[in-house]
Amino acid sequence: MRDIFDAELAQLGHDLVAMSGRVERAITDAGVALLTADLTLAESVIAADVEIDAIERDLDERCVLLLAQQQPVATDLRIVVSALRMSATLERMGDLARHIAQVARGRYPRQAIPHGLSGTFTEMHDAAVRVARRTTTLLTNHELPLAESIEQDDDLLDELHEDTFAALLSGGWDGSIQEAVDVTLLGRYYERFGDHGVSIARRVTYLVTGVLSQELDRSAS
Repeated sequence: MRDIFDAELAQLGHDLVAMSGRVERAITDAGVALLTADLTLAESVIAADVEIDAIERDLDERCVLLLAQQQPVATDLRIVVSALRMSATLERMGDLARHIAQVARGRYPRQAIPHGLSGTFTEMHDAAVRVARRTTTLLTNHELPLAESIEQDDDLLDELHEDTFAALLSGGWDGSIQEAVDVTLLGRYYERFGDHGVSIARRVTYLVTGVLSQELDRSAS
């Protein structure tokens, strides 16, 4: 009986890795679609989001069954509850990638990003992809130094997000109202993506160490 339970716990981990891999692909493709006005790529991200949602629903159903049938305690309980939290966070990250792709699709054939901010959003894209890639690796091997790297990239995304506000509020802004709205929304999407990566990093740290950070879910609120 214990062997079956252990196999079910291991499968939760495998599914989280698979889900994270799809999120990694989504944010990568969404950013490329945004920066290059690639309509086909944007639509593929939007369509693929249903797969991320489906994984979350299946994973959550199995977590609830494990809680009801196995009544896990101690470390086992921590694993199941953490899987529930992380699947929800990954689903939100997938949604944010979809939102970015939707902006890219909505402005096609033009690029949504004004020329003067293309460098800033290229940096945001690169940082978000690193967050996604490191999240997938962290969920795979639980190497805690990766958690710190994710937090560092989140700090960078916060700084770049502030840069977008500075550009919008500067006297030199000459973009349209629609461009201002797009920049505001896109900056927020990328900033939140980083926050959710931090939430997973802290949850994995909790899984490994058993130490509950006081700010464990601050970034996901």
